[in-house]
Order: sequence, then C-alpha cells, then structure tokens
Amino acid sequence: MSTLQAITLDQVVDTDRYPLSDPDSTEARAVVARARRELAEVGCTVLPDFVRPELHGVLRQECAALAPHAYFDVETVNVYNIDVDTDLPEDHPGRRTFERGNAFVARDRIPGGSLISRLHTHHSFQRFVADCFGLPRLYELADPLSGLVLNVVRPGMEHPWHFDTNEYTVSMLTQEAEEGGSFEYCPNIRSADDECFDDVRGVLDGTRQPERLPLRPGDLQLFKGRYSLHRVSPVRGGLARHSAIFAYSERPGVIGSVARTRQLFGRVLPGHLAAEGRAVRGDRLLD
Repeated sequence: MSTLQAITLDQVVDTDRYPLSDPDSTEARAVVARARRELAEVGCTVLPDFVRPELHGVLRQECAALAPHAYFDVETVNVYNIDVDTDLPEDHPGRRTFERGNAFVARDRIPGGSLISRLHTHHSFQRFVADCFGLPRLYELADPLSGLVLNVVRPGMEHPWHFDTNEYTVSMLTQEAEEGGSFEYCPNIRSADDECFDDVRGVLDGTRQPERLPLRPGDLQLFKGRYSLHRVSPVRGGLARHSAIFAYSERPGVIGSVARTRQLFGRVLPGHLAAEGRAVRGDRLLD
C-alpha cells in the first residue's frame, strides 16, 4: 500500500504556489499566464517544487522501487523512431542512427496509489495542465502501457535525440543522476506542417546548439515534445536518472502503434493490436 493513500492532493502539491483547486484565483491565473508565455516563446516551462519538498524522498523511493520493472533494451534508433532501414534520401536526418539504452516502466506496472499515478489521474491536475497549454481539456492516453511511464536511464546510457509521439509532454524528475543526464532541447524546431529537415540535421551535425534545462526532483516540466527535438545526455556516476512521464492528448482514444509499443516495452496488448491501422493522429509527421 502506498504511504500516500491517506494524503490529499493539497498536501502533495504546493498549492500555495500552484492553487490547483482554485483556477480562478489571482495566483493561479499568474502561474498559468507565465506557463503559456514560456511555452509559446521557448516550447517549455518548469514549475519548481511542484511536489512539496518534504515529499521528495517519498517520490524518489516510490519510483526507485518501480525502476527494476523497466523494460531495458539497447537499440539502434533515429530521431523519428522509424525503422533505420527505411529508404530515405542520402542527406536525410533520419539516416543518422544512435544507440538508445534507456528503459521504461509501463503504466500497468505503476500502482494506482503511487504519487505519480494519483497526480496523473486527478481531475484538478489535468485541468491545470490543460490551462497551462491553453487547451479546453486534455485526455489521458487510452494506451494501456504508455499513458503514464517511469523513464530509467542507467549510468553509461542516454536517451538520444528524438521527437515525442504525443503533442504535449508532462514530466517530473524523481531521481537525479550523479553526473550528466541533462535535458537538452531545440524548441519548436518543426511544426505540424513542416519537418524542417535542415534544422534537425544542424542539431545532429553540431552546428545548431540546443538549450539545456536545469531540472530538480519534484519540478513539473511542461513541454511541446512533438515539435521540439530533445534528448537526455549520457548519464555517468553510480545513480540512474528517473523521471515520470504523464502522457496526454487533445483527442480521446490515442493508442501507440504496435511497432513503437514493442520497441519501448517489449510487448503489446490486445488493445494495441485492435487499434492498429486506425490510429488517431493529428498530423502526418514521420513520427
């Protein structure tokens, strides 16, 4: 049983700084306005100590206990997470390959009473996140494995350059690496209508420098990961980097593809097979 089952959301979240239950308050409007401004300007915003500092230890312990359930595999990937043998032009950025050695704990391995699960499913939290993104509402992914995950990057590994499948990424660092493990990103490097291959290639060539975002455990990060190329740099030292990823979409019914799901979790469920070929997508980007 989670140690947090008897704790209310107001006790978990610093509601003096982030008044989730009072969205019309002056304080809440100011937080949302700042988040919207930063998302529009740089594609990302961070809400420091969203989880109260006195619960950072519980947050770390709960997620560290989940980490051994992560599906771990080392694969050769590209920034679009499509087959590396896909026939592409010679100078296409999708022809660049990287070794991906990170791992994910799937949603069905995360207890409903855990702190990250309670945040993910709480209506006030979802409404707050939607407000920050300037949306009327957000839907939890219908995907039974990728709606909420814990990302684990072990020492010596990294999560190389990539784009997210879902439009809006909400994450929270739960354990820092001793060294490395920095979040780096290139805001709004592409749009729903333009892949901007030259700009992506510039990042991979090292001629375009990314932004580096300092993150601490308990910080809430809101990010437009569908359109911003990003990575977690190589982790060094004795500790893995852990982060919870809360996946939402503007549309209901979003389920990952069979290939992508098997790549991340090493398995698929009947829901993935049933949804294959009728995926809900909002654009025609590679991935």
